Amino acid sequence: MNLSTQPYKGARDFFPEDKRLQKYIFGKWRQVVERYGYEEYDAPIIEPLDLYLAKTGEEIVNEQTYTFKDRGDRQVAIRPEMTPTVSRMVAAKRQELAYPLRWYSIPNLWRYERPQRGRLREHWQLNLDLFGVSGIEAEHEMIMVANEIMRAFGAKWDMYTFRINSRQLMNYLMQDYLGLDVTQAHTLSKVIDSMHKMDQAEFMAQIEAIFSPSQREGGASTKLIRLLRAQSLSELPDEVIVHESVQQLQKLFDLLDGSGITNTRFDISIMRGFDYYTGVVFEVFDTDPANNRSMFGGGRYDGLVGMFGVEPLPTIGFGVGDVTFQNFLETHNLLPDLRPETDLYIVLVGNVYDRAQDIIAELRGMKLNVLVDGYGRSVDKQIKSAVKKDVRYIMFVGDKELSTDSYTLKDLKTGQEAMHGIERIVSIVKDFRSQ
Repeated sequence: MNLSTQPYKGARDFFPEDKRLQKYIFGKWRQVVERYGYEEYDAPIIEPLDLYLAKTGEEIVNEQTYTFKDRGDRQVAIRPEMTPTVSRMVAAKRQELAYPLRWYSIPNLWRYERPQRGRLREHWQLNLDLFGVSGIEAEHEMIMVANEIMRAFGAKWDMYTFRINSRQLMNYLMQDYLGLDVTQAHTLSKVIDSMHKMDQAEFMAQIEAIFSPSQREGGASTKLIRLLRAQSLSELPDEVIVHESVQQLQKLFDLLDGSGITNTRFDISIMRGFDYYTGVVFEVFDTDPANNRSMFGGGRYDGLVGMFGVEPLPTIGFGVGDVTFQNFLETHNLLPDLRPETDLYIVLVGNVYDRAQDIIAELRGMKLNVLVDGYGRSVDKQIKSAVKKDVRYIMFVGDKELSTDSYTLKDLKTGQEAMHGIERIVSIVKDFRSQ
């Protein structure tokens, strides 16, 4: 039986060119978040299943989480998200850490779902979390960082938009304004979260089924539709506008506007799928019709740390997945032409492997990434390998070159070649690398 060469469904192999792109994206993510004072952490990919049963959405736990029993008969899960893990870690050292606490990670996550564009079973995700700030300034910082990430990759203002809502506002609307009980409110939140994936008739049928006869007679459906049609905070009913959560949202919009971030809008349909969100939530949407979808998002979740038996902490965070983010970069032609890591390919001419080691070490000591084909192959085969690897420069090393300490450097793109000393070769290659 021949084994398949394909990776597990919904996962990816990363060949060197794929890994090069991943390193590029991760590198820029790290540059941006560290500029804001965030520190990197990591944790095991396996957690006790109870960690997710407590607050993660039912769909994630029941339908999408990879679970199994280990050899100690413990029920465990491959992490589908990172927020419960970081909350556990902070709770473990609740009294030892310095607040506000700014942490980030780029873990790989697993969810058992149908693979499609922008959604795989395994993906990597930048997670950013700020612990210890209860004011709206934390939301402001989160969106500023998210915006700077987009700008760092060359995204223009009209390529993406921030859609912002508040779970605190939605809880008030469902329980007080619409008069729903906890079960109705939970069900309605899931329907609203999926409303853009269904037609109007199906959506209306689902919400009508949620309301009781007396609620329908009292105009609950009409009130809900009016809420969902609000395109700005000012379009909300008068009795809603005065609520504390709306005032907080308005302050956030004012702060963002003052920071020059104007590609924002209130969107009451933004719910976020996780049950642990308690305040402002937001998502970043691609505006291109070819990829008009949510790319990433997050929000405030003040209750998770306290679930571990310690004093609660105000917390906010967001996550951006590598798959949807790469789709955005591809859609807007923002992916760079990434070069291989090798700066210089050494072509050995004749039996000079031993005697070439000093010059090779000197080149590496001068901070060049140097590849040596030291297996006695013909010059033509060595050059073909350099071309296949897309290395820009090759340097010939033979008896003549070693005796004169002058080497032929060839530019494989232009075909030009010339004799140079080592210092000049290093200068030419480094100049190209810095472009």
